Amino acid sequence: MPDRTLLLIILYFTSLLSCTESKTQPEGSLYIIGGGKRPPEMVKEMMTLSGADKDGTIVILPMASAEPDTSAYYASSQFMEQGAEKIEVLKLDNNDLTMQERSALLNASLVYIPGGSQARFMDTLENTDIAATLMTAYRGGAMIAGTSAGAAVQSELMITGDQHFHSEYTGYFRSIEANNIVTIPGLGFLKNTLIDQHFIKRQRLNRLISACIDHPDFMGIGIDESTAIHVKDGIARVSGLSQVIVLECPEENIQVKDGLQGVSGMQLSVYLPGESFEIYK
Repeated sequence: MPDRTLLLIILYFTSLLSCTESKTQPEGSLYIIGGGKRPPEMVKEMMTLSGADKDGTIVILPMASAEPDTSAYYASSQFMEQGAEKIEVLKLDNNDLTMQERSALLNASLVYIPGGSQARFMDTLENTDIAATLMTAYRGGAMIAGTSAGAAVQSELMITGDQHFHSEYTGYFRSIEANNIVTIPGLGFLKNTLIDQHFIKRQRLNRLISACIDHPDFMGIGIDESTAIHVKDGIARVSGLSQVIVLECPEENIQVKDGLQGVSGMQLSVYLPGESFEIYK
């Protein structure tokens, strides 16, 4: 067994036994894409920043998709077009990882989660050691990347896309109501952060406003299509073709009247490609 694998497995089991969260910055990074088409430059940047362009391995986790084989095929093809040679697809199920699967994740330079349903992806991880292993890989130096659903799952609290008061899914969010946006735990790579995707293209500002008022201690980050943030050491840098919207909500100014949310002093920032901002830790 390679030395790095042995070390990361020790870290993994140590994290399971520990009752306190590590205070040190992860050695790895996050590459969070807002969905839509991924320009070749974006795929190449993921590989360069993660080290996957220098003999590193890419592991694809397609479980968010209803058609994981198709999802994995297209993701693999994009990486291969940019020169990737070591690609492994893991279609994990509701069981703990095998030693071989765990080793693949812990040795990956880049773990990539394509789109689909973020709730479906998280259901696959329930009552397994998959999430803990991904966290260990991230802390040990891997890049965790994802698009669309693969973006949503990266935050501590995850927007599912469902609404409590409007059960028929339309893709639109026509109101700003208290306790309407359904959230569940995500993978937790970003603490106190909510990720929303396809943001400008699908006009999802109402959804993120509602979620941020519901959870004022969380930073809301809306990432547009063909756009990403690369997160390292508490700094998010925007990359791609469009913008990233950041919302910060002052808890002391929140009001709710007849189910409608109100707040004064909410801060909204719009970041362009190449710009950076501090992210909640």
